[in-house]
Amino acid sequence: MRAVILAAGKGSRLRPLTDTVPKPLVPIGGRPLLEYILLGLAGAGVKQVAVVTGHLAEQVESYFGGGERQRVRITYFRQEQVIGTARAVLLCEQFVAGAPFLLTFADILLYWQGYRDLLARYRRQRPRMALGLNWMEDPAAGAAVYLEGERVVDIIEKPAAGTSTTHWNNAGVMVLPPEIFPAARELAPSPRGEYELPLAVRALVLGGTCTLGLTLGGLWSDVGTPQELARLNELAAAGRLAVEP
Repeated sequence: MRAVILAAGKGSRLRPLTDTVPKPLVPIGGRPLLEYILLGLAGAGVKQVAVVTGHLAEQVESYFGGGERQRVRITYFRQEQVIGTARAVLLCEQFVAGAPFLLTFADILLYWQGYRDLLARYRRQRPRMALGLNWMEDPAAGAAVYLEGERVVDIIEKPAAGTSTTHWNNAGVMVLPPEIFPAARELAPSPRGEYELPLAVRALVLGGTCTLGLTLGGLWSDVGTPQELARLNELAAAGRLAVEP
């Protein structure tokens, strides 16, 4: 299976660091954030990876090159206008060649086993689409995922705080079918003025696409704030950030 990593964003919550350093190169324990993701994917058996770059793209592409050091083959796509993750994924349509693919946002960090386990469960249970889930007291900052058993029946992107009746959050790591591309093309801008991939995922769910929510164990981090970045660096310094095989 091929993978797509969406890495075009500006990392606004990590400014001023990300004014000069693209978010994929933000260091954790002495190595870039994106390197942990690439190594985790390699450990899960993924060989070919598309990376969608945007903000300070040249730095990302120069650092990782073809991906040889991370044991993958990287193909880069530039999102010249960063107007949403749905538009970013459309750049990779030919790359995935009509097959299901793993997608992750470049600011989501897992233990490397998370990628392997998600793919193993997807292959064993064979849904059309699978979303990695993590438990949150209130999924207001992400996307609230509603389940019947393991089947996803709805997704509410960035619900108002305190309104969700589920604790499951879209973890930002998923296996998507090729039907995601027409769904992404048909999107209107969200109330936030962007073409958001989770809204295309929701359209497939509501249209009847068999979608399972698969819970992720171990570390899950949305590396979006200075406080979270400091926490991860503390874990790395203590030898507790086991995110590669």
